[in-house]
Amino acid sequence: MSFYRIFTIVLRQLYLIRGSFSRMFPLFSWIAVDMVLWGFLTKYLNSVASAGFNFVPALLGAVLLWDFFGRIMQGVTIAFFEDVWSRNFLNIFATPLLISEYVSGLILTSILTSLVGLAVMLVIATAFFNLSFLVYGFMVIPFLLVLFLFGISLGIFGSALVLRLGPASEWFIWPIPAFISPFVGVLYPISTLPDWMQSISKVLPPTYVFEGLRAIIQGKPVSIALLGVAAVLAVVYIFLAYQFFVRIYRSALKSGLIARYSAESVS
Repeated sequence: MSFYRIFTIVLRQLYLIRGSFSRMFPLFSWIAVDMVLWGFLTKYLNSVASAGFNFVPALLGAVLLWDFFGRIMQGVTIAFFEDVWSRNFLNIFATPLLISEYVSGLILTSILTSLVGLAVMLVIATAFFNLSFLVYGFMVIPFLLVLFLFGISLGIFGSALVLRLGPASEWFIWPIPAFISPFVGVLYPISTLPDWMQSISKVLPPTYVFEGLRAIIQGKPVSIALLGVAAVLAVVYIFLAYQFFVRIYRSALKSGLIARYSAESVS
């Protein structure tokens, strides 16, 4: 792979963002609203709940981590959608660019744009609502890593799905984080779910992150083994998502789908 070609994918996205306020605004707007909404909710709960329990690290911290995951996934898909919306696939894949370089460029773009969102969330959560990451200690690093890896895998999978089904299918991608959030226990323990939902939870890496976060808040030890399982699952999902993307891409080349790509769904 050529880092120069990967960087060109990233550079194109940065130029697009820099030259458009409508692209820059979503990088921080929705997550800022989330932080403010949940921040005031946690302050209210602290004022009415029994003394001794702080809802800020339990709820606001969980929302921050979940929003970080969402930004990672959307960072990949939105960078891909820019090529969808501009009908740019023929231009890109007519070059010597490898599919691995293209996907790497999407991932690197996601990292850069997500850092902006993470910075905004940290400023709001710490400055206005006194959220301290010292509560979580060094465990915040594996928490973020697992969410990052899983977000990348879903971003690649969603991009492949849109490549196969057409631009109109992007509406299937936006709700994915909302669809999986009930299964991973962002705001409540997995034990509250029915058995069939718990079975699904066990194969979703974020489950172990939020269970670990609640364990820290309750003063219990975090299972490093389970976090290791979550990391392995996330890496496997990235591999499977990438293989799925490559297969869809090769099929699109053979069938001429890329040349016929339009604003309508492709069956």
